[in-house]
Parts: sequence; structure tokens; C-alpha cells
Amino acid sequence: MKYFTIRKDILATLAYFNMFEYPLKKNEIFIFLGHCNDYREFEQALNNLLSDSVIFKIGDFYSLQNDFEIAMRRYRGNEKALLMLKKAEKAATIISAFPFVKGVAVSGSLSKYFADEQSDIDFFIVTTANRLWIARSFLHIFKKLTFLLNKQSLFCMNYFIDEGEPAILEKNIYTAMEVVTILPLRGDTIFDSFFKENNWARNFFPNKYLHKAATRKEGKSWIKSLTEKVLSNRFGNSLDNFLMKQTANSWNSKTRTNKKDDKGMLMSMHVGKHFSKPNPEIFQKKILQHYESSLSEIFKRCELSLAK
Repeated sequence: MKYFTIRKDILATLAYFNMFEYPLKKNEIFIFLGHCNDYREFEQALNNLLSDSVIFKIGDFYSLQNDFEIAMRRYRGNEKALLMLKKAEKAATIISAFPFVKGVAVSGSLSKYFADEQSDIDFFIVTTANRLWIARSFLHIFKKLTFLLNKQSLFCMNYFIDEGEPAILEKNIYTAMEVVTILPLRGDTIFDSFFKENNWARNFFPNKYLHKAATRKEGKSWIKSLTEKVLSNRFGNSLDNFLMKQTANSWNSKTRTNKKDDKGMLMSMHVGKHFSKPNPEIFQKKILQHYESSLSEIFKRCELSLAK
């Protein structure tokens, strides 16, 4: 029974990354397994899936597809990601210098070390408690200025939380994957708290350790310190609430009119006092539905293969 559970876990892991046409190395499959922590049993199950032609090995990678091009796509994507992460490091220094920013991390495909010609640098930002909307407003004024220099792709700040409530509300395989693969760049102590509050993600990936790597301390400057001091009062509270309401109204209007971004994605945000993030009913929901459909298909295919 345990043997078949490991096989299903391997297939489930490959199915998730297959949605993004991203083949995995052996150790990566093991890291993202849902249950197994015995490497020998894992290797045996992996080899049996290969011999049954349920999965395929292409160079160093394993995949549900016997396609050399997806392996080459990953090689190219990994190389480009390394270049983009150097740019992300510089951008994080700038973002971290803004008032009330406590932590900056890379998320999205770049946090999985992949990038292509359409990739942006997606940032996950942690702010001071009850000052998220002031921090976000400062940063988005700055982002508007980056359009003048055609640098907007370096500052995609699409997910904010504050230190008062750092737990991710949606708890599913998609959000768990984002939590365990996030790459903190600034704010070493704040991400200690973030990982502690989101330890639930280990239920999905028990072999994946949450870590900060070489995260630096948050940025400091006299302008940042002065602004935080000036706005750390009742006026700051009122301003933060006002900016939240204004932003919510703006995004609600975009959603009602089905406005789309330059990539054709519906523009919709989920807004609250302690968070600002893409609406989970849009992209996240589609990913989860696609994943469930993929799992059903691959498990059925596996059963047919074993029956031969």
C-alpha cells in the first residue's frame, strides 16, 4: 500500500510542474513529495514508473512528457532566471528602502529559478502592521515612474501582507508551493515570523525545509525613518484606512468592467486591511482546477499501464 502511495505522490508532483512544462530533477521530485521521506523507497518507485513508461527521463530531468524540448526550455529558463535574480537583488534594495517595508522576497516562476521572455520579477512584500496601504501607495507611485524608463517589469509588486497577520489565508497546494519556494532577499527576521506562521505548508511538502538563504536585513535610511516616525500616529492610521478604501474602489471598478492587463489577464485584486493580493478566484482557482483534472487523467493512465 505504501509503495502505491509513493508512486501516486511522484505522479502528483510531476503533474503539478507539468502544468508549467517544467521537468524536475530527481532530488526536486523528492523535495516536493506529499508524504514519502524514505529516499530508497522513493528511488525504487521512480525507477518502476520509468520502466512502466508512465514517466520519462530526459537528460537529468523527469517528466510526464517524452519531449526533449521541455528539457531544453528548462535549461534556457534556468539560465535566464540567474540573470534576472541579479536584477531582483538590486530592485529589492530599492523597495526595501521605502517607508514601512519590512521584508522583500521574490515569488512566482522566478522563485522556482525559471524565466522566459515574458517573465516579470514578482515581489512579495511584508510591511509594518497597519501600514500596508501607505507602503503600497508609496511603492506604486514609484512604479508609475519606472514606466518612463521602461523598467516596470523589474518592479511587479503584486502581493503584500503586513507583519500583524502574516499567515496566508488560502491553504492549498498552490499557496503552499508559493510559500515553500519564496526567495527572501531583504528582512531576515521578518521572514522567520512569516515561515513560522505558515508552517502549515509543510503538510503539503514535508520534505521541503523553509529557509531564508542569505537574506539581508531590511533597508534603512533617514528618509524612511523620518517618514515612519511622522506617520506612526492616529493620522497614519486614518491615512492607511483611506488609501485602502480608495484602492479597493479602484480595483472593484476594474473588475466590474472586465479590464485586462497587457498580458490579457483579468485585473482583479483581493483587498483587506492586512493584505493586497491577486484575487484567488481568478488565476489560483484555474490552476487548482487544472491540477485536479491533470491528476485524474494521469492516475487513470497509470492504472491502464499497470493493467497491460
